Amino acid sequence: MPNNVALTRVDAVVGWARSWSIFVYPFVTACCGMEYMSLAAPHYDLDRFGAALPRFSPRHADLLMVVGTVSHKIAPVLRHVYDQMTEPKYVLAFGVCTVSGGFYDNYSTVQGIDTILPVDVHVPGCPPRPEMVLDGIMKLQEKIRQSKQEL
Repeated sequence: MPNNVALTRVDAVVGWARSWSIFVYPFVTACCGMEYMSLAAPHYDLDRFGAALPRFSPRHADLLMVVGTVSHKIAPVLRHVYDQMTEPKYVLAFGVCTVSGGFYDNYSTVQGIDTILPVDVHVPGCPPRPEMVLDGIMKLQEKIRQSKQEL
């Protein structure tokens, strides 16, 4: 009888389930949005990672995908959207402009969104290839599985 018993921690099971059920809120501001649309198309099949359907309210999402350039004028709106999300919440910075400001080194562009909110995964590129974003989502899934789960 002892050979038929499988033991596991509850938080490991919850982490596994959360990692395969990611509700995405895309915050698209610039040209990387075109690459996001190709990522959401059937060719790359974002659904196989459990992150296919975008949510249209931050209150229903647990992944904020910031796509494109963020200006200082839109930064308070981005922070407000992040604050509306429920815990646990994650942020993916999509594109070099989001990660570091890109080649917009000027007074009106935020030089990396990690100055306004915590970022879990950075995906650089102008624009990043969909495969890079999928790799970032897989890294986020691993981070979710390894983290302590609040029940």
